[in-house]
Amino acid sequence: MSQVIILVDDPADWAAYYPTRHLLSARDYLQAAQSVCTDKQVQVINLCRSYKYLSPGYYCSLLAEARGQRVLPSVRTVNDLSRKSLYGLHFEHLETVLDKAMKKQGSDASRFTLTLYFGHTEQEGLAELGRQIFDQLPCPVLKVEFRRREQWQIVALKPLSLKQLKGAQEDEFARALEQFNARVWRNPRRRRGDRYELAMLVNEQEAMPPSNRKALKQFIRAGRQLGIKVETVGREAYTHLGEYDGLFIRETTALDHYTYQFARKAEQEGMVVIDDPGSILRCTNKIYLAELMQSSGVPVPSTAFVFSDEEEQVDHLIEELALPMVLKIPDGSFSRGISKVETREELKAALGGYLKQSAVVLAQAFMYTDYDWRIGVLNNRPLFACQYFMSKGHWQIYNHQSSGKTTSGNSRTVPVHEVPPKVLKMALKAARLMGNGLYGVDLKQTGDQIVVMEVNDNPNVDAGVEDAWLGEDLYRQIMLEFLRRLEAKRLGLPL
Repeated sequence: MSQVIILVDDPADWAAYYPTRHLLSARDYLQAAQSVCTDKQVQVINLCRSYKYLSPGYYCSLLAEARGQRVLPSVRTVNDLSRKSLYGLHFEHLETVLDKAMKKQGSDASRFTLTLYFGHTEQEGLAELGRQIFDQLPCPVLKVEFRRREQWQIVALKPLSLKQLKGAQEDEFARALEQFNARVWRNPRRRRGDRYELAMLVNEQEAMPPSNRKALKQFIRAGRQLGIKVETVGREAYTHLGEYDGLFIRETTALDHYTYQFARKAEQEGMVVIDDPGSILRCTNKIYLAELMQSSGVPVPSTAFVFSDEEEQVDHLIEELALPMVLKIPDGSFSRGISKVETREELKAALGGYLKQSAVVLAQAFMYTDYDWRIGVLNNRPLFACQYFMSKGHWQIYNHQSSGKTTSGNSRTVPVHEVPPKVLKMALKAARLMGNGLYGVDLKQTGDQIVVMEVNDNPNVDAGVEDAWLGEDLYRQIMLEFLRRLEAKRLGLPL
């Protein structure tokens, strides 16, 4: 059995239970204070007081996944629990189970609350219901609220912390924790479609979409040639998304955004989906990316995770990374949420602002190049290669000016076979860590030194830029991958 480590914000939260050498504080875990913090054979049980986005509890789950560890709850579960519109996707098929379970209670009440400990409940007749809820949203301690209208429904789900448990609840938690590793629960079954219709999610109001209008038309044309009906859809398509066989997201993705909801629902429906929710989770947070790349031997700029703007921390950063340096909030995009600081005063001020938004800030050594490489990768194969040049007079590709105007540098698309082999090899290695979807790997090259800056789950595919070398064949190759996956799903083969 894998070693289990338990994470808490404060060891005092564990006072009601037996002392254990497997207990760690969130801060010690985030800073990898012991070798067990990065051991891939470890099962992490995250019992922090909050899993709120960008809290220490959130980062514990995030970095556990980046380190290749099994963690409960996963970042996906944490994110799904944050909004009813997300966790509601999991229980559309549980209405009959709910009704049967509640009828066994024989109560005339219109409301009912259930607390689950690793999916376990000692309330008679509700064990199967608890098991299925945990199967969908594995969380150590979960409070479930039901309401009866025409039929019983789940109206709220809330993770509970150890500090909120009292008396008999602490006993039940302890028993459930002891049994947890012995449980083997099945995965949910998934629906298979038998028609080839692809929903392409776009937002016509987006200022900087990942594909321009001409590119969208090329995707539709390429799909038609392969027997795939590609239909552009907007946010309103969520309720009938299951009518399609696949989903292609051509809108900038984020975890706290309906694009992630679409990806989750598509996956729940058993559809072929790019960007898949796992790729969105892995790619949209720079802290996760930096930890994963470093733990996997992929070179990145010298990096530090920052937890405070205290004087000692500021001095240590300057000593470790030197000035100028770059600060990043975890989920910035298109060069937003990134600052270059050149003095100690600028560093302290920027840290103070960013730490109000996130419990952790990423600091990296500044590395200037005239251009960044962008290698497009699809299913672990190189698709296109571009050089994105820095905006004139600026250190980034995109320059977001105080006037609200955004300018960008020029670009140059080159054949994949002309890319330096070391650049291509590093891009494929980084993309492989993300999955088998469509990615844009950004790299910098100075002499023989090559570093990965980030991996994008929703890379630009614009007519006139990324297709400058392959032309129509770029769109055809992407649609061919959808066709391959649709056929594999129809035949029950692995994707």
